[in-house]
Amino acid sequence: MTKYINFGIAVLAVIGLCSALWGQETAQVSPALAAVSTYAASVAITDGTGNADEPILTIKKRVDEVNVLFIATDRHGKFVRNLNQTDFSILDDHKPVQSIVNFRRETDLPIQMGLLVDMSASVRGRFDFEKEAATGFLQHVVRPGYDKAFVVGFNKSSHLTQDFTDNVQLLSAGVHTLNGGGGTALYDAIYKACKEKLHDRADRPIRKAIIVLSDGEDNQSEVTRAQAIEMAQRSEVLIYAISTDDSGLILRGDKVLEDLAEATGGRAFFPFKMKDITHSFAAIEDELRSQYAVSYQPSDFDADGRFRSIEITALKKDLQVRARRGYYAPRQ
Repeated sequence: MTKYINFGIAVLAVIGLCSALWGQETAQVSPALAAVSTYAASVAITDGTGNADEPILTIKKRVDEVNVLFIATDRHGKFVRNLNQTDFSILDDHKPVQSIVNFRRETDLPIQMGLLVDMSASVRGRFDFEKEAATGFLQHVVRPGYDKAFVVGFNKSSHLTQDFTDNVQLLSAGVHTLNGGGGTALYDAIYKACKEKLHDRADRPIRKAIIVLSDGEDNQSEVTRAQAIEMAQRSEVLIYAISTDDSGLILRGDKVLEDLAEATGGRAFFPFKMKDITHSFAAIEDELRSQYAVSYQPSDFDADGRFRSIEITALKKDLQVRARRGYYAPRQ
């Protein structure tokens, strides 16, 4: 009789625990781009002596959620900051999403950012001015106790001159120690920065970005451009590129910088005059504070590890949306 009573109590416990877990799942917003969370409850049946047998019931519920940061601009390129969820259409893997979990305007998310500066011989012309502009940018963007940044110089290899910190004096010192020459391993620098510094999942919503100062001419990397882009996408990193070329011509490296930025939801800048470099940094700062964030559940989601495209379209005329091209689903 005691065994039947204990069994009934166990069943009631399972029902109560399932209800609690369901409430947790529907309220949770995963910080990952495509997170798969599994919750399990195990209930043991005891005999009259109080000894527990092996768990006989495991309950699992998977929650698939995609988080995307994006911006909207008008036909003049100015940011539009007053739009709502109903102003956009979202396709995941070319299909309408199952549901929108959350939509919000994000102007104050913490930033984790890497500054990657090309030190190769091909970019020496405006190098000192670029370092000053980069230092000013970091001083404006990084808020002590809230944001963090690191500094990397690269030529044929990458050199970390300042690790993650919110101390702008240390970041400035890291920028001013940059010097070098030689070849250019741009793709390696991006790949390594994303994998080693920005790949870990945060326990809260944040913006992750890389600012690249380079002419885009890679001649030393071991990884390909596609591999660098994939690592940035897997790490949920926006790439902003500022060209160091001052020839006024459209060169091969320009296309490289555009591709890196567009694939990750960032933007490429091609300043011709030195003062335009400062304007490029100011535009990046403004953009990082002018984003929308949407969390949604995709339709027909499979944890198969493949790339899934994201298409966000503004329903209002003359508005443009810029977001990452897609993400890699987790693999189970």
